[in-house]
Amino acid sequence: MPTHSILGGKVKLFRRDDSGENWFCSTYFQGKNRRKSTKTDSLAHAEEIAEDWFLELRGKSRAGLLGPTGKAFNPAADAFMEEYKASTQGERSARWVKEHEGHIENHLKPFFGKYTIPEIDADKVQEYRIARGKQPARRGGTAESRSKPLGEDEEPKFPARNTIENEIITLRMILKTCERKGWVKAVPNLTPPYKRQKKVEHRPWFSLDEYKRLYKATNDYAKKIKRAEDRWYAEQLHDLVLFLGNTGLRPDEAKNLEHRDVMMVKDEDTGELILEIDVRGKTGFGYCKSRPEAVKPYQRLLNRPKWTPQGRAPRTKKAKAAAAEAMPRPVQLPQPTDKVFPGSHLKLFNKILNDENVNLKFDRDGNAHTLYSLRHFYICQRLIEGADIYQLAKNCRTSVEMIQKFYAAHIKHLVDASAINTKRPRKRKPAILNAKDEPRPSSQT
Repeated sequence: MPTHSILGGKVKLFRRDDSGENWFCSTYFQGKNRRKSTKTDSLAHAEEIAEDWFLELRGKSRAGLLGPTGKAFNPAADAFMEEYKASTQGERSARWVKEHEGHIENHLKPFFGKYTIPEIDADKVQEYRIARGKQPARRGGTAESRSKPLGEDEEPKFPARNTIENEIITLRMILKTCERKGWVKAVPNLTPPYKRQKKVEHRPWFSLDEYKRLYKATNDYAKKIKRAEDRWYAEQLHDLVLFLGNTGLRPDEAKNLEHRDVMMVKDEDTGELILEIDVRGKTGFGYCKSRPEAVKPYQRLLNRPKWTPQGRAPRTKKAKAAAAEAMPRPVQLPQPTDKVFPGSHLKLFNKILNDENVNLKFDRDGNAHTLYSLRHFYICQRLIEGADIYQLAKNCRTSVEMIQKFYAAHIKHLVDASAINTKRPRKRKPAILNAKDEPRPSSQT
């Protein structure tokens, strides 16, 4: 294929084998390869056309009339998602990956799909925050029903600040992938322009009195239930509350827990019977040593027969007589590979919290209590009792920094009043001597 260069190699002329004798011109301008047919077979005429074309490109660029260049957002987001799924397999839960995918398909692509990656800057991201914050949705229902237009009598639900910031986190990850691939020089600053310092707030945790009210409420509820299956779940919930409050496990760690992961041992230092737990959850594998108060709830869990569906209760006399004569089903205790807390207890837990006699769903700041609040109770209570913060961080599989930031800063017992309310001893004023009282210099001999 014959080629020819002009303008110091900035523009090349070439002929294609499948297009006859006409000359084509090409150049690399503003990060993009550009081509055009001169529609002539004369080299001299083609040089003139190619030179005019290049100067026209440069003039449009200076006037800001040249179209956007660079990788489009949608294929870049798809490339990130494909790479993210493959590289985080086994490191991130399927739900976590699905959340990023939902951010991209539902919100990021509809807004940034018309832009290229170099066009996405801090101003475009701020425009996204404003537009996203004005998108009302229907409360409850499915994703399809929430996307439909609202009726006149329906109350809109606007996205929370954390929801929008989670979507910005997904966008930042996409831009980091583009930076690594060379599609953008640097990731722009995506922090909110008017971000103020957050208030010092503590995570919703139960005080000691609230914790006592909670486990007493779960115990009373389990005693008054008559239906066998409901009573079994209520007893499980009661032991779950005591177990989490005395181990500090995260709810997902407790859900993954199997009986073979728990061992009752006598602690060498304290001489008390405690639980040694192999934990698998958010931070991977770790160990936990419980409080002695967690032993009895676990013993009840270990000795409680597994629940097996009994079917419908007999209604006729004949059916009741046949059921009475039938052999009772053998009792099956939990096996080492069985879950310690099978099933979900969220609905029953929230039901008890919302009970008018308990009234523990929200703390005084309006933050909702969840099962995670029992972990917060455990950490705060250990700090109040004077536990070593480093050992506590190891036992809870977190960092000292996290405990100091979210827990220790709000525990009044960690403030030593004797170190604060100190008084400097008053100094006595020096006595003023009269002239006659001044000591005479000693005579020298």
